[in-house]
Amino acid sequence: MPIYEYRCANCDRSFEAFVRPGDGGPQCPHCHGSKLTREMSTFAARGSNGDSAAAVASAMANSGTSGSGSMTGGGCCGGSCGCH
Repeated sequence: MPIYEYRCANCDRSFEAFVRPGDGGPQCPHCHGSKLTREMSTFAARGSNGDSAAAVASAMANSGTSGSGSMTGGGCCGGSCGCH
């Protein structure tokens, strides 16, 4: 069941809603309006200074992964699980 982000044209508020096929469509939880526009969802990690690229690079460095996608150390695909 997908989650979409909407903005209500009546009260100009944004909200998230579960969308089920066959339902009559979402309504604004604030004013119960149905005149909605779907917004672009964002899910990027952000650092304290707002630099998402630095946050990703820092997370990769701390997790033992390199930019090439290979993993080091233990765990699956790191050599210790025996699956490869």
